[in-house]
Amino acid sequence: QVKLVESGGGLVQAGGSLRLSCAASGRTFSYYVMGWFRQAPGKEREFVAGISVGGESTHYADSVKVRFTISRDNAKNTVYLQMNSLKPEDTAVYYCAAESSAVVRSKWYEYDYWGQGTQVTVSS
Repeated sequence: QVKLVESGGGLVQAGGSLRLSCAASGRTFSYYVMGWFRQAPGKEREFVAGISVGGESTHYADSVKVRFTISRDNAKNTVYLQMNSLKPEDTAVYYCAAESSAVVRSKWYEYDYWGQGTQVTVSS
């Protein structure tokens, strides 16, 4: 079992930045591929970014490439999502998730553990 707790969400103006954190506890964090997903009202949960167990491989949705950066600190059992140049369409609840495969996956149903989510609201 892995417990995930997100933090760092909030209200920001368009063009601003936020840094989300996801702290993990339970089983060894470094065994898990980590992902960030988001879900806006009335929309399906969508992949934002993912990172391999050692951090050497990252993947991003086209909509956030260049603007967002995922990273992890295995010593701190934490994964981060640095979000720059935020847009109103980035408004959503952001979730971190963990999965135990060898590669970064982008489908929400491929992830085993989820946090409770943190709200990000970008005003225009």
